Amino acid sequence: VQLQASGGGSVQAGGSLRISCDASGRNAPNFGGYAIVWARQGPGKEREFVATINARDGTTYASSVNGRFTLSRDNANRRAYLQMNRLKPEDTAVYFCAAGVNLGSRNLGDYFYWGQGTQVTVSS
Repeated sequence: VQLQASGGGSVQAGGSLRISCDASGRNAPNFGGYAIVWARQGPGKEREFVATINARDGTTYASSVNGRFTLSRDNANRRAYLQMNRLKPEDTAVYFCAAGVNLGSRNLGDYFYWGQGTQVTVSS
């Protein structure tokens, strides 16, 4: 399955943004069976876990985004969304989505299909 993140942009602190992750390719019809993760990589930082949703729509969030970000999925359209509210400058990063066969793991090594990222910039 191929994944493509989109919808990034520049916003001021306190603003909102919704980014999307679209699946395509031979295994895309199995999209509903995959766990989907969002990860981000800020300037000079390692890639870090943000949120995951499993095949039963169970979600897990990093403590830094819990209560501000919401992850959802639309299996019919093979798409996942990350709604980001009350954005902070420290949320500035390239955001990546990935798919894996797990129950919604925080471990990025459990996801095998990674897409190109989308840049999110939050100004103070």
